[in-house]
Amino acid sequence: MGSGFDGPWRQSGSLLCCLPSNPCGVLQFIGGSYLSTAPQLSYRRFLESWCARDWAVLAWSYIPGFDHQAQADEAFTAFERGLRLHGHLLGIPIWRMGHSLGCKLHLLAPDGGEGCAGALLLSFNNFSAERSVPMLADLAPRLGVASEFSPSPNETLRLVSVHYRQPRNLLVRFQRDTLDQSGRLLGVLRNRLQDHSELLVLPGDHLTPASAGLRQSILGAWADAGRADTIDRLVTQLWARL
Repeated sequence: MGSGFDGPWRQSGSLLCCLPSNPCGVLQFIGGSYLSTAPQLSYRRFLESWCARDWAVLAWSYIPGFDHQAQADEAFTAFERGLRLHGHLLGIPIWRMGHSLGCKLHLLAPDGGEGCAGALLLSFNNFSAERSVPMLADLAPRLGVASEFSPSPNETLRLVSVHYRQPRNLLVRFQRDTLDQSGRLLGVLRNRLQDHSELLVLPGDHLTPASAGLRQSILGAWADAGRADTIDRLVTQLWARL
């Protein structure tokens, strides 16, 4: 077990696993940029609230890069390996859940979303590299590095329209989220045959699912009380839609 782990969390390769004794389902979680390296901390309250409802959580830890397709493939392989390692999880419903960039990585999974019962996509973000990294436009030519994500934002939506085959998707947009692009994604999904995607609009901002556990570990439980209630309500609303 690596440093920084406590409570129910266990590490299995690049996965952080929270496993209740009798899980009713599995959540394969991918977080957003800058939060994704330690999801057991940056999304602690959110993910442990799912575990308290008897959902096993497999959260992928990664450092964001420019080749999003390669990272989507890597995440898919890690989740498949995790399911084989924890054999008692086989045969129960699997949902994929992403936050921000994590939504994009799930949408680019090599199985086209067919290996799960549905997807929860929170605060979908599909900005260009220059929008996400403002200095990149000036630095990239001089450094000889990639200046756009692969696939690009437009290509991502095209790939979703052609290759993504999961009909059950719950998109979540928070009212004060200025980074959310769920509306555009919803249009692409609904143009597919037999699509059942929905959009749920909730109070909050882009970081509503995150940060509570991190603040608690640094400042103590008093700093987390209000945020904890917000996150517990969020999980209850999502859980009721599965």
